[in-house]
Amino acid sequence: METGSLKSGQRDLWLAGEDKVLLGQCEVDTYRASGPGGQKRNKTSSAVRLRHLPSSTIVIAEESRSQHENKAKALKRLRRDICLLLREEIMPTEPIRPPTALAPLISPTGISIGPRHELFFPLAGWVLDLLEAREGRVAEVAVLLGTSTAQTVDFLQSEPNLWKEANRMRKRLGHPPLR
Repeated sequence: METGSLKSGQRDLWLAGEDKVLLGQCEVDTYRASGPGGQKRNKTSSAVRLRHLPSSTIVIAEESRSQHENKAKALKRLRRDICLLLREEIMPTEPIRPPTALAPLISPTGISIGPRHELFFPLAGWVLDLLEAREGRVAEVAVLLGTSTAQTVDFLQSEPNLWKEANRMRKRLGHPPLR
């Protein structure tokens, strides 16, 4: 999927609240998935595909024999993809401040959050918004975050999908990939 552009705050509105709110914005398909899982796998429609209608983002989960587990995994992937693939424009005339919930996670000693934290992908999305606004220049993003360039790169490297998206963006903007 190509990176999309959003109005300011739109991504946060989609991600706010409980899973059932986000699920309500989706078209849900269940189907029978092939692969391991024994005879039950071929008899139940346990695989889940979510189409987030406002953003056109599509995710699937089919690794479990439980439709309930697959739906939970698909929702988690949907939240991740909305954060990583959809950019919110940062106006150059406005002061750069992290969203209130994310501010405590950023300090001069680095970004203190791991990929399993519920705020990781919203923070990752905001950092990618900054990277887009600064035309892929990580050093400028680090200054805006109040961290070092190495700490910013470490954060980008902390999750494979985030790293991939940052390098895809840099390539599109004419920069070599980060190492």
